[in-house]
Amino acid sequence: MTGAARATGYDPATFRPLTFHDAVPRFQDGTDTPRAYLERCLEVIAAREPVVRAWVTLNQAGAREAADTATARYKAGRALSAIDGMPIGIKDMLQTKDMPTEQGTPLFKGAQTKMDSASVLALRQAGAVILGKTVTTELGMSHPGPTTNPFNPDHTPGGSSSGSAAVIGAGMVPAALGTQVVGSIIRPAGFCANTAIKPSFGAIHRGERLAFSQSHIGVHAGDLTDMWQVLYEMGSRSGGDPGQPGLYGEVTPRPATKPGRLIVMESEGWAVTDPATAAAFDRLLGQLRDAGVMLLRRGDNPLIENFERAIGDSLAICRDVCGYELRWTLENLVERFPTGLSESMMSRLGLARSMTLQDYRLVLMQREAARRAFEAIGPLADGLISLSSVGPAPLIENKAKDSGVTHTTGLPAYNAATSVLGSPAITLPLLSVAGMPLGVQVIGQLHTDAALAGLARWVVDSVKPVVA
Repeated sequence: MTGAARATGYDPATFRPLTFHDAVPRFQDGTDTPRAYLERCLEVIAAREPVVRAWVTLNQAGAREAADTATARYKAGRALSAIDGMPIGIKDMLQTKDMPTEQGTPLFKGAQTKMDSASVLALRQAGAVILGKTVTTELGMSHPGPTTNPFNPDHTPGGSSSGSAAVIGAGMVPAALGTQVVGSIIRPAGFCANTAIKPSFGAIHRGERLAFSQSHIGVHAGDLTDMWQVLYEMGSRSGGDPGQPGLYGEVTPRPATKPGRLIVMESEGWAVTDPATAAAFDRLLGQLRDAGVMLLRRGDNPLIENFERAIGDSLAICRDVCGYELRWTLENLVERFPTGLSESMMSRLGLARSMTLQDYRLVLMQREAARRAFEAIGPLADGLISLSSVGPAPLIENKAKDSGVTHTTGLPAYNAATSVLGSPAITLPLLSVAGMPLGVQVIGQLHTDAALAGLARWVVDSVKPVVA
């Protein structure tokens, strides 16, 4: 099946995501154009959007104008970048000057700031075609939007970057922006057969999202090349967060780089991973061993054991850090709209109200200890590997609970740790369990994003996806 096909389940042997970089030579020789490419994307959206429901807003007129301008640049031999003419979706947590930014809540219906977030402005400067805003959960937290999984509409696409993950899985566009504070890029990307990156903390300027001390902006894509090129063009233009050095790396993705050793990260996820998923992951690890990669686990070195202990409460750390930092926004919203927030969001506010400044200081100390333990294992291996979720995408009505928070879009037990650490993580569509996609993530030390992409390339080239 292709990315544009109707939902019939997921088979990694036949699924072909939509990609952009391979179309660029045709733009250059005149046998294809960015406008024609955009029109093909719009055809897929028209066919699949009634069920997938991944878009909040589409700016078709603006996108066509931008695609025509890109077409003229290619004709003149003056393309702005490797992503000139690429249609991209923007998670509806990020500002766009030509579309509303509703943040997944009716409280902001039609809200228009007339401004671009730093990342969006950088994409426009690179010639990208900003096609529309993708669905997010309520305020980027737990309460879901209307989006369904592109491989089975009875299942969630994950969250909070629900629409951004789904538009890639459905073959609607080659790339989309997501954000992550706990697991909002990596988990939905895994559920929807994306290749996606949560970069190093601060590597991409977050614009108006600087209020969270561990939020990240990342990229959902059909493959590693498009993923890296979108990330690079943002990072090279917008820089990183204030006080951060930004993204390191080159415009061209790193070549495949074989790791000598990888640490298998268990985190909080391993104890609650479903048996079929655990077995599929073990088969994948077997392929890595057969290829000559040494795999280390927590029992193999006391530093790894110390690291696993340090990240063992990452879900609770995220809950408390995010709750305390979000409280002031929620208090203002409740004052303006006393009944406007979901039960899930009100429960988060209740938890935040119970926290003191001393509680916040203590949880920041826990986070810092986890980061130090992570740095200590850096010399032991070339990176880490783990699952991207505890199982395939659950049914939409799922309401798993952990640490006092209801997770309606899947449990982020494998994601909270990398958000706490601020480390780069790339999820790869390497597993299929019960006919649904499931990701495997590789993880690197802070600011090793480019090298991690080379490691990820080797993994994709060297192992066969596992079907369970």
